[in-house]
Amino acid sequence: MRVILGVTGCIAAYKSVVILRLLQKSGFEVFPVMTRHAQEFITPLTLEKLSGNKVICGVFDDRSTEIEHIALARRSDLLLMAPATANLIGKMAHGIADDFLSTLYLSTTTPVVLAPAMNVEMWRHPATQNNLQMLRKRGVVIVEPEPGYLACGEEGEGRLAQPESIVQTALEVLRPVKSLLGKKILVTAGPTIEDIDPVRFISNRSSGKMGYAIAHEAAQRGATVTLITGPTYLPAPSGVRVLPVRSAVEMRDAVLSHFADADVVVMAAAVSDFTPVTVEAHKIKKATASSVLQLHPAPDILEEIGKLKQSQFLVGFAAETQNPLENARLKLREKRLDLVVLNDVSQPGVGFQSDYNQITVISPDGECEDLPLLPKHQVAQLLWDRISKRLFAIAPEGARGA
Repeated sequence: MRVILGVTGCIAAYKSVVILRLLQKSGFEVFPVMTRHAQEFITPLTLEKLSGNKVICGVFDDRSTEIEHIALARRSDLLLMAPATANLIGKMAHGIADDFLSTLYLSTTTPVVLAPAMNVEMWRHPATQNNLQMLRKRGVVIVEPEPGYLACGEEGEGRLAQPESIVQTALEVLRPVKSLLGKKILVTAGPTIEDIDPVRFISNRSSGKMGYAIAHEAAQRGATVTLITGPTYLPAPSGVRVLPVRSAVEMRDAVLSHFADADVVVMAAAVSDFTPVTVEAHKIKKATASSVLQLHPAPDILEEIGKLKQSQFLVGFAAETQNPLENARLKLREKRLDLVVLNDVSQPGVGFQSDYNQITVISPDGECEDLPLLPKHQVAQLLWDRISKRLFAIAPEGARGA
């Protein structure tokens, strides 16, 4: 796997040599990128000879027809910036691209890991902390600096984390790539639509974004993934088999037909709780319409498969607006779930139709973990980390190599 090692201008730049060597020992090919000020602390020749790859220091270093920052970004599996100065962090947070490294960041779609190093007051400054929070929301992984004696003679936070810790974080970010190889995953997503007549229907505000992110992440980790989805406007996740359905009954039938073959089932869909008693063949005219719409309960898919489950690991979602923890724990018990993911959708900017989500993961043993507000793709990564930890802990001995 290929890692871009970005080095910025501070005294900790000398530790990039150690980081490079540790990355190589872990099996990575390293492509160094240096800012102009980084060259004041360490020479490009050092990193070039150690890595065996050309060190890029400026936007115009390469005169070929290839657009270097885009090409390099597409060839890599991870962008690691260590050390990262407050200046670079600020540019990343605000989309400023005035050198090769900051331009490269804007071209990168792979995971990004940042290891800051700076004076303690610079680290504590509200501007720096706000910039870091912005980057965290975008999914950038921050390796927190350590407290200790700093080059400026002061003591406090700001010292670059140990190279071993930085490389370990890089490994953890990339480790999930094939962790689900051989597993069969079933995911539901989106809303269901319950027709009243050919024109009108009952539905909900689910966009399907969370379920699609979960399915995509499982496929990225090597699983064979089937996504059963209600109507959405989202493109099909790469490498995922997508089965479109419309109503709760159709989703139930699709889930039941694939449930027995699944190792893990993640029920992220917002399935309608009620459906009209009758569906009119023609549009109901206002003049003849009844003032009462008769409904009956839609199938409770989660409850049904909870009763049927044998070896499957079953994850349910609970979208709540009142007494969220109490209701989520009740769902965990009643549906025989292995994990329940709580969404408090009463919070602004969270859950339905948003690109962000803030979840609480609750397990039968009473563990309750609150995750911060994050992009849904990063929520999916963290959720699969937690599913995998429990899945492989309970798997039979012969299945753990999967």
